[in-house]
Amino acid sequence: MRKSIVFIFLLVFSLAKSQQQTQNIIIITTDGFRWQEVFKGMDSSLANDKRYNQGDSSYIYKTYWNNDEKERRKLLLSFFWNVIEKKGQLYGNRKAGCKVDNANRYWFSYPGYNEILTGYPDTAINKNSYPANPNVTVLEFLNKQPKLKGNVAVFGAWNAFDRIINEERSGIPVFSAFDAVGGKAPTGNERLINAMNKDAHRPFGEAECLDVFTHYAAMEYLKIRKPRVLYIAYGETDEWAHAGQYRSYLDAAHQFDAWLKEIWDFIQTDPQYKNKTTLFITTDHGRGDIKKEDWMEHNKDYEGSQEMWFAVMGPDTPVRGELKFENTEQFYQEQFAQTIAKLMGYTYTASHPIGKEILYVLKMKK
Repeated sequence: MRKSIVFIFLLVFSLAKSQQQTQNIIIITTDGFRWQEVFKGMDSSLANDKRYNQGDSSYIYKTYWNNDEKERRKLLLSFFWNVIEKKGQLYGNRKAGCKVDNANRYWFSYPGYNEILTGYPDTAINKNSYPANPNVTVLEFLNKQPKLKGNVAVFGAWNAFDRIINEERSGIPVFSAFDAVGGKAPTGNERLINAMNKDAHRPFGEAECLDVFTHYAAMEYLKIRKPRVLYIAYGETDEWAHAGQYRSYLDAAHQFDAWLKEIWDFIQTDPQYKNKTTLFITTDHGRGDIKKEDWMEHNKDYEGSQEMWFAVMGPDTPVRGELKFENTEQFYQEQFAQTIAKLMGYTYTASHPIGKEILYVLKMKK
């Protein structure tokens, strides 16, 4: 009898593994982009405010306004609402009973990215200048797996990603801010990207480059070097919000959405990636909204900064569109890391606690 039970368990496990279709995963974040814009589109009160509209409210209205909220959000995020909503899942519309929050208590970037990537809201990580991450991220865990070793890469606009990923210990190549890409044998495109990034205007100082350089460097790497696990971290949505420039914030989000489409269109035409790749898209934190001027800021002193969103699309994720619940469902950022691992067919383990996977994302959940 015991042998029969063991046999059945092994058979079920084997069938589950054989049904796993995701062979690659691309994790994508845009820093500090609010759920309010994701699900409701542009905020007219901010667009009308001379402190934030950069003297061009007419442009904002012409480009992003529609009286219908569902049409309005499509104007800002076409790929989200014309593709992901039809082929994947979108979480975080608090008006629809779907809450997503930071589990960490700080509500700013390094703690948020650590939580995304480790599933652990480490209270010790309490500043953006925190040194190299002592926690082993899910990326480092995946890079240790024999089938994935050497096939993990990170591109981030912010130079803190060297520390967040712990590039030295993990052995994962991290191309952040103004790092040259391509190594000792860069392609022609990589040489051009390096030259342009080096010479470009630096509105955010030495810590962060413009997203366009991060994007094109990541796309070249994706096309030429074909990683199995890729993380791309954009930053301009946060930078323009801190600067109080709402037009630029919306434009950065709109461009981010267009780049998501470019990534998806490429992987759907490449034999390694087509129908074998999952996109996991999210942000590190939210922003204030109770007082409209609080949209510029985020941390534990600004209520709402813990409110966030995420989206998933891929062969192992049932199509559910925008998640809506009669009784409010609560999800946390600490659940992302294990969900990412499970999508790749692994159970992420580390010396620290790890949040449980989100079953709605996986096929096993009704």
